[in-house]
Formats: sequence, structure tokens, C-alpha cells
Amino acid sequence: MALDMTVRQAMALGRARDERMRAVTWAALGLILLGLSAAAGSQISGAIADEEAFLAARPCVETEAPRRTEYCLRTIRATVLSAQNAKSGPKGASVFQVRLRAPVPAPADQPFNLDSNGDLAYLIKPGEEVEVTTWRGVQVSVRQDGVAETLPGLPDEATMYVGLTLVVVWTTALAFITAFGSARRARCHATGRPVTPRVGFGWAKALSVFIVPLAVSFLSLTLWDAWTAAAMTVAIWALIAFPATYAALRWDRDE
Repeated sequence: MALDMTVRQAMALGRARDERMRAVTWAALGLILLGLSAAAGSQISGAIADEEAFLAARPCVETEAPRRTEYCLRTIRATVLSAQNAKSGPKGASVFQVRLRAPVPAPADQPFNLDSNGDLAYLIKPGEEVEVTTWRGVQVSVRQDGVAETLPGLPDEATMYVGLTLVVVWTTALAFITAFGSARRARCHATGRPVTPRVGFGWAKALSVFIVPLAVSFLSLTLWDAWTAAAMTVAIWALIAFPATYAALRWDRDE
């Protein structure tokens, strides 16, 4: 009997030691994630400032000082050198690539890709004149005969930084909660108290932690601008995340 008691105590102490190691590991992971969340969050303000500056930009005035032209929308008129279908990106997506005849000021001197099924893909021909609008070294749009197409790469990624920050912040919280739970289970094993069952964290919950913030940030990007989009991303995510987490915990306890 005494031998059985000694074996059980030894096993309990071993489980307590394992849980302490898990608690330390999860706490360390939480600190790393906390740093990553701070790094992602630090990009939000600058991204929103760029977006607001772009939204407030007005067409350049000819009399404006050259050093100020990067802050306004500059229109460059140039002749098309080549216009043809091409493949772009690692997946080889079909695009309509246009090159302008030199000399052309930057950034219009670089080839740009249009929608291969867009209206301009059927209008633009070599030798014709097009208008390229640029802002801070970024090609904004292309126009010909009253038909325009917006190019990718505009400063509108602020909400995606917000979504990424929420992903890491929520994962950080889960890491610290898990560390606390491991430490609590270690104390229970060491003192012989009953151990509360762990709450499972299946694929459905893991995917929701990552997908929901990014999906909400994309939705907010399409509906609002700048700080409004960032605030609405956090608000909508909170309305989803907290009830979903509570429901998941209740579901596990009821099983």
C-alpha cells in the first residue's frame, strides 16, 4: 500500500514538473508573440498617415515647387511603346503589360500591368498616348479616352496591419492563458488536488483566431477609410471574438 502511494506521488510530481515546463514554454512564446504584436501594431499609424495623405492629395499645379510634387497627384502623358498580354507573379497570372516610350519620368518609366480583361486592354495600342497618374513614386492609375483603371499598390493596407495585430494579440492572450493553466495544473499535481480538464483547441478554433480578424479587416477596408476602418476592424472583431471564445469554452465544458 505504501509502495503504491509512493509510486502515485512520484508520478504526480513528474506530471507537475512537466506542467511547469509547459507553463514556462507557453509564457516564453507569449513574450515572443507580444513583441511581434508590438511590431505589427507600430506599423498601423504610419500606414494610416500614408492612406490619409493619399486620400487628401490633389492634382499637381504647374507652378508648384518640384520638391512638393511627390505630395500631389502628377499626371504624366506618354506614348505607348508596347502593349501585350503577359504572365506575372509566381502563379503566372494573365495581365496586360504596358511599356511607355522613353524618355518618361519615374515611376512611369517602369512597365505596369493592367487587367487582361479590362476595358483598357482592348483600347491601348502601341503608338497611342496614355495618361499615367502617380503619387509619391507610385503609379496610381492609367487613363485613355476617358477610360481609367486603378493600379495595385496604393496605400490602403492599414486595416490589414490591424487584422494582423489582432491575430497576434489574441494568440498572445491564448499563450498566457495556457501558461497560467499549466502552472495551475502543476500546483494541483504537486498538492494532490483534483486537476481541472484542459480545454481543447481544435482546428476550427485555431482557424477562427487567424481567419476572423483578417476577414473583418478586409471587410472594413472595402467600407471605410483610414482610422475609421481601423476602429471598425477592432469593434467588429471584438463583437465576434469574445462571444465565440466564450461559446467555445462553454461547449468544451458541456461535453
